[in-house]
Amino acid sequence: MKKKFFITIILLNLFTFPLVNSSEQNIYKKIDLFGEVLEKINKEYVEEINQSESMDSAINGLLQSLDPYSAYMSPEIFNEMQTETSGKFGGLGIEVSMESGVVKVISPIDDTPASRAGIKAGDYIVKINEIQVQGKSLSEAVDLMRGPVGSAIELTIRRRGERKALTFEIVREIIQIQSVKADLLEDNIGYLRLTSFNENSDTQIEKQIKELEKNKNLKGYILDLRNNPGGLLSQAIRISDFFLDNGEIVSTKSRKASENRKWFAKKGDLTNGKLLIVLINYGSASASEIVAGALKDHKRAILLGENSFGKGSVQSIIPLKNDGAIRLTIAKYYLPSGKSISEVGVSPDIEIAEETDEFRIKTETDNQLNYAIKLLNG
Repeated sequence: MKKKFFITIILLNLFTFPLVNSSEQNIYKKIDLFGEVLEKINKEYVEEINQSESMDSAINGLLQSLDPYSAYMSPEIFNEMQTETSGKFGGLGIEVSMESGVVKVISPIDDTPASRAGIKAGDYIVKINEIQVQGKSLSEAVDLMRGPVGSAIELTIRRRGERKALTFEIVREIIQIQSVKADLLEDNIGYLRLTSFNENSDTQIEKQIKELEKNKNLKGYILDLRNNPGGLLSQAIRISDFFLDNGEIVSTKSRKASENRKWFAKKGDLTNGKLLIVLINYGSASASEIVAGALKDHKRAILLGENSFGKGSVQSIIPLKNDGAIRLTIAKYYLPSGKSISEVGVSPDIEIAEETDEFRIKTETDNQLNYAIKLLNG
């Protein structure tokens, strides 16, 4: 009888307390450990801390441990971010990421304070107004770069090929992006400069192509994606479609197979199959790489310039209860060939390095653009 009662107790315990596997137990222990560390910091740290800010930093640290593009956005930062894709916002005019604990410039945006000051793609920002960036999160560094329009900021830069650090003083402005610039070169070449992929880019570029197509002597086009940091995926798909008649443009693969997607071109090449050269460089990232890669894979364009940046992941902005949000990588881009862009980028068919700033100023030439013009003129 006692034995039967003992067995009943064991069975009741099994049903009352669900089994927890070892990995879940480990997570609970880590959560307890985090609480203990926070408590020790609050009681013992040499200075009084703002616990709310510490928690924000902890959340951001968790996200940035995943990859350079995932991050936490406070309600203030989230609100400011929402204005950026509309084509008008305040700041310096640079797209940045985090690499090895330092802020890295993906690309300066054309005709902004950063580009006019001489900031280049690939530059590392090591100090912001004499404050060391090393050890700060990306969002903390971005906060330091924000400020009232008209105020000055000093950036200390480390640049490949330069032994000494470079210092730039930049005045913050309202950044108004006209994402498409067009011109007719040598009376027979359509030049399209795309500086970003915001919500108006497709409308602007379609209008410019239709205008250029009125020229009966038009031989071909140059699509300039240099120093274009990217933007909206929908715009990359639509703009790629302008130059294609059919075929896959891009696909995304995520953790959930049900969320994997592919996008295809619709019939109708706005340029009627004319010769197309795409200019890319290290500052061409994300949406720029999707367009360049799709056109290259379909042998629709010749890519000229330098290897692109290699940002081939999809970030989703997920709102939070506190009116902030997280930017979380949820998928990766794949070109029609099946190749990933991440960490690799898109390689040009014809590799031509950009001239140094000093050489370009002295000669007033753009060696990559000039080569493209000669190529189109045969």
